[in-house]
Amino acid sequence: MILNSIILQTATRILIALLLLLSIWLMIRGHNLPGGGFIGGLVGACACALYTISYGVKKAREALRLEPRIMIGLGLTLAFLSGLISLFLGDPFLTGQWIKIYIFGTLVKIGSPMFFDIGVYFVVIGVTLAMIFALEELEFDYQPSSEADK
Repeated sequence: MILNSIILQTATRILIALLLLLSIWLMIRGHNLPGGGFIGGLVGACACALYTISYGVKKAREALRLEPRIMIGLGLTLAFLSGLISLFLGDPFLTGQWIKIYIFGTLVKIGSPMFFDIGVYFVVIGVTLAMIFALEELEFDYQPSSEADK
């Protein structure tokens, strides 16, 4: 369903940027505070859903440049690999591991839980968009089979 509303399409262009920034901020912030990959992924999927409603599935798929199934696989792989890091270091699976590096004189701690959150982020966006795209495309494929269905 494409809503041919100039107002909605104009608002979508502005809101998508804000929603995606909020999505990434929630994912990164959720590492130590409320939020994380799940809620960040939901907000990111909302941005893509808004674009889909405004411009249609075809344009949304073109803008995404990555099939939702590939995003799901990428996210699952990243989450699984983040758990393997601890196994190689002799700890139980999914035990958090951190490295400390200095970037421009500032101490930055990078941990395996962050990569797990990024994996969850991609899985949530992929699953949500796969459902939205399937439901949106199903609307156009439906052909009533009898008078009772019409």
